[in-house]
Amino acid sequence: MARGNLVGFVGNFSRPSKSFALVEAVANLAEERYGLAPRLHDLISVGPSLGNARSYKDLDETGRQVVQDIIAADALIIGTPTYKGSYTGLFKHLIDLIDPLALQGKPVILTATGGGERHALIVEHQLRPLFGFFMAHTLPSAVYAADRDFTDYRLVSDPIRSRVEQAVAELGAFFSSARLAVAAE
Repeated sequence: MARGNLVGFVGNFSRPSKSFALVEAVANLAEERYGLAPRLHDLISVGPSLGNARSYKDLDETGRQVVQDIIAADALIIGTPTYKGSYTGLFKHLIDLIDPLALQGKPVILTATGGGERHALIVEHQLRPLFGFFMAHTLPSAVYAADRDFTDYRLVSDPIRSRVEQAVAELGAFFSSARLAVAAE
């Protein structure tokens, strides 16, 4: 059986980044647990055409491929750093280029990072409504991590790792028992 397609997209335009590291930690666990084939992108992956794109067709080939990866994914991991209580503007701009029905029913693990706990509600007040508009199935457990949860861009917090495990466990409801059996082999 073919491996499922898992795409992580991070609304960050710097590398390395804690947001990318968090999405990567979730993707690695999902790959390990379910045999999903992860593909990770960030705003740098999209390329310079994003800022001037008024529609999907205005993106260059690289940017269109990132959007196609997002649309074609069997499951998504979405991550963003927190800027002034919300996601980044270019992240939202890319999401705006996706057809509103393209993500319908798709399972999505939501993640975000920020300087401290004060930004933790970004997931519930910003990301969940955004993907609700797309009728995506945002999983109940989201993951927020603060600066102190990382060392050298690696997730080191045991409570946050537990939260990652919980979110990834919820992803299992979207994959057949046959797929899960293949992943366990």
